[in-house]
Parts: sequence; C-alpha cells; structure tokens
Amino acid sequence: MELEVRHLRALCAIADAGSLHRAARQLGVAQPTLSTQLTRIEQTLGGPLFIRERTGCRPTPLGRTVLGRARPLLADMRTLVREARAAAAGGDSRLRVGSTASRALAGWLRRLRRPGLEPTLQMDVSANALLRRVTDGQLDVAFVHEVEGCPLRVPEGLRLRVLVEREPQFVMLPADHPAAARPVVRLTDLADDRWMVDPTVDGEWDGVHRMLRAVGLNPRVLHGDYHTAASLVATGEVVTVCQPSSQSRPDTAVRRLHGDPLGVRLLLAARTRDELDAVFPALEEAYWEVARQSTAYRECLEGPVPLPGASFPPGARTATDRAEFVPAR
Repeated sequence: MELEVRHLRALCAIADAGSLHRAARQLGVAQPTLSTQLTRIEQTLGGPLFIRERTGCRPTPLGRTVLGRARPLLADMRTLVREARAAAAGGDSRLRVGSTASRALAGWLRRLRRPGLEPTLQMDVSANALLRRVTDGQLDVAFVHEVEGCPLRVPEGLRLRVLVEREPQFVMLPADHPAAARPVVRLTDLADDRWMVDPTVDGEWDGVHRMLRAVGLNPRVLHGDYHTAASLVATGEVVTVCQPSSQSRPDTAVRRLHGDPLGVRLLLAARTRDELDAVFPALEEAYWEVARQSTAYRECLEGPVPLPGASFPPGARTATDRAEFVPAR
C-alpha cells in the first residue's frame, strides 16, 4: 500500500476530532471503514499512530511525527489547487488573511492590496483557531495576540514572527469616571467597578483575573464581547481592558494602567518564511500608524518611562520584533 493524500487527510481528521467516530462523520465515511483504513496505514508505516482509548484517540510519538509532516503537505496541496484554479480562471490571486481584533487591520489590508492580489479576511476571537487554519491551509497568514501567562498552542511547522514583544493593555472607562481625570489609572481606583471580559478570547479571562487578584481585587464580572463592552462603558455600567491603540470618545476614556500589569505579544504566523517576509512590512507600518493616532499610546511610547518590548520609535526595526522563534513545548 502506498500513502495517498486521502490517507493523510484521514489521519489529520482523526487527530483533530479526537475520535474515530467523529472523524468518520466529518469525512462522510462509516467508522468501520475508517478504522480499517487506519490499520492499513499503520501497517504501511510500521507502527501504531494513535492510542485507542474509551474516551477517544490520541497520537503516539510516531503519530505526532507523521502528523507534523502530513499537515504542511496537505496545506501545500490545497494552495497548489487554489492557485492553479485562479490561474486557469485568469482571476486575481487571493491572499487569505486571518486576524484577531486589531485597529491595524484596515491599514494592513490597504497596503497588501495591489493589482493581481486581493486579500481576504477571516476574523476570529480565538488565536489558536486561526493558527490551526494556517496549518491546515485554510489561511495563508494570521495576525494574532498571545496573552502573557497563557501560551498559544502553536502547531508544528508554523513560522512565527514577533511584531511587538509586549503590548501593554489599557483600560476603557466612562469619560466621567473620577479616575479618567488622570493619564494613568491604578487598578485600586477601579475597585468598586464592574468589569466586562470576553471569555471566548484565548487567555483573556485568565490574564485579567490574574491581574486583578494580584492587587487583591475580586470585582463583579460580566461576560460579553468587546463591542458590547464599549457600549456599556459609555453608559457607566462597566470598565474593560482594551488595546492601547483604542481611542477615547466623548463618552469613554482610554487610559494606561499603572505598572502595565497586563500585556500581550503580537505575532504573525505563516507556513513559510517567504510568506512572512511578503506581508510583515505592511503589517508593521499599519500597526505603528494607528499607534501614533492614539494619544494615550503615543504618550507612553514617547514618554520618559519606556515600555518593555514596545518602546522603540514607530517604524523602527529591532532584533526582537524582527525575530522568528520556535515556541517552547
């Protein structure tokens, strides 16, 4: 038996689904058929690829090795088919961009768009989900953030480049809040406020909870998306963490938190270094453009107290922000 693309697709489906039953349903085949196919693949490769348990399947060391090679091969095959179809149709080449929320997106997409290249966008609150889509060939690149203390689950084979090593998270509060009169807010100034957090954002609740507990706060917390949070901040119902590039409005104020207790790392992910090189400069320019537009963030970047990992002049390139790395496992 020789391995074929369909065999690799079946292995990845089993690994992602965590069980033969769910993988068979996703692939549209009967479970006995998939089980027989897996047995033949294992015989061909010389060892078991999955440990079968009552709760499902998990890869063996050999299985992890095979999956690490199978995923980029499948991704390359999808890319080949997509590009061939585009060329045959005489249409524009598509650059599939994924991202968590960022004010830099509009400027990034504008810079990427050119004759013959049309970027598309998939948004997701889950950075881990976007990284999986890059690995599986559903996206070409993904711009994500990693909450400190909550490492992302980076699939094997992905290339990562750091845009900002540590972007401090600010706080959004009602414009008439007493603490809004100061440029820097202490968490203890918000002891009587309710907070709103989006628990679907990978690592967000853990990071905010850890930040608040570190100063002895255990406030009331509402769960919801950040668009809703901004509306509730405007009416004085809650306060919430926000990106430093967020801008104050007549009814809300964006302020730096004293000591910068919560930070995120901004990362760009792709399958190859060439893909990173092709889109990173545009992302870098777009990010620092919106950073300069935010009064609170600009004052931090240009102020006397440097921001670790984010204090270099806008547009400058340092060894840190240009570096690629392989995350610890």
